[in-house]
Amino acid sequence: MPDPMRIRAQAAGDKTTVRVLMSHEMETGLRKDASGKTIPAWFIQEVTAQLNGKPVLTAEWGPSVSKNPFLQFVVKGAKAGDKIAITWRDNRGETRTDEATVS
Repeated sequence: MPDPMRIRAQAAGDKTTVRVLMSHEMETGLRKDASGKTIPAWFIQEVTAQLNGKPVLTAEWGPSVSKNPFLQFVVKGAKAGDKIAITWRDNRGETRTDEATVS
């Protein structure tokens, strides 16, 4: 199982800034190993965010995103105590979901 994500959600007025650090190798499928064989592509394809169970963000990513990607976005209407859930799915079908409380 992949390492957990680091999620921080801080409210300021009616806006909440969400910062997510995801742990993932993110291979493009273009690099070669020491023996010259191509390393298979392995990358996050879809990222979703939910605020208290309601979708607030969906992103489709490709192989160009860097290793251990960082995502930041702003949500309106979230308040302290609300729950932010982030889910990603990669091209091998692996998924990861983590949750944080807005502070």
